[in-house]
Amino acid sequence: MGDEPTKVWELPPPLSVHEVQVDPETVIFLRRHGNPSGPRLVLSHGNGLAIDLYLPYWSLLLDEFDLLVYDLRNHGWNEVTAQEDHNVPRLIADHDAVLAAIDHVYGEKAQAGIFHSLSALISLLSPIQGARYSGLLLFDPPLCKPGRSYKEFEEAAIRTAGFARRRTDRFANLEKFSEILPFLPPFQRFVPGVFELMAATTLRESRDEGYELRCPREYEAQIVDYAGVFGVAVDFETLKCPVKVIGADPTVPFSYLPSLDMSDIMSVNYDFLPDATHFLQLEQPQRCAEATLEFLESIAMR
Repeated sequence: MGDEPTKVWELPPPLSVHEVQVDPETVIFLRRHGNPSGPRLVLSHGNGLAIDLYLPYWSLLLDEFDLLVYDLRNHGWNEVTAQEDHNVPRLIADHDAVLAAIDHVYGEKAQAGIFHSLSALISLLSPIQGARYSGLLLFDPPLCKPGRSYKEFEEAAIRTAGFARRRTDRFANLEKFSEILPFLPPFQRFVPGVFELMAATTLRESRDEGYELRCPREYEAQIVDYAGVFGVAVDFETLKCPVKVIGADPTVPFSYLPSLDMSDIMSVNYDFLPDATHFLQLEQPQRCAEATLEFLESIAMR
């Protein structure tokens, strides 16, 4: 067992990169991977992360699908810009600008959105979501209901924002970061090699020395501060395309914010993955890919 080689995830070079100017100071790098002649999928990620981190999941889709991936502002490939613009309404506007750029650069065709956590919430709140998606597959979006569940959600958000603000944000090297992760409770279920992948995709070289978080911890916490406000804002009765939500296992202690059991919402196809936490695509990438193919077949995109 101890002699087994460490799994190394190598990011494939994008087929193309397009710079989307979403405001005078902010550029979002849109990348294309996979099979350009296949059905189109648009993918993004959760708060404080990066879409390249999800390689164990989306690499399973490369042969069949035309993948267009992007990082949220102040994440991943994107440079850090003003903190006052790092908010949910601005992220929604960015999402819509990215979709317009996809149409302009790559041409219009049917496409599905596949999003996790924060980006899933953004897609649900976008006013053009129904016009530009044939379907949405959402992994554990941060949603809540008014009442008791809202109180629990808000308490968890306060704790999570506090944790984000206390995060160590500078590291001597990538190895120091990846060596810490196995000891943190939220990350115990990751598949092999993801700790090193997380270091490579969520840290960047600092102008001073060593490495720093690509998404500053204050920015990450600022989004969580308002999670409850926007988490109750989604009206599922007004959705204009098929939506499937795959949540974390409700019996597993939550690792980010409480997962909303959506089994009673008739307009949404809801399921959860047993033994998965909020980071299900990094824990069970094969099962997430299988669920993706099932959903795409159900909306005639496969």
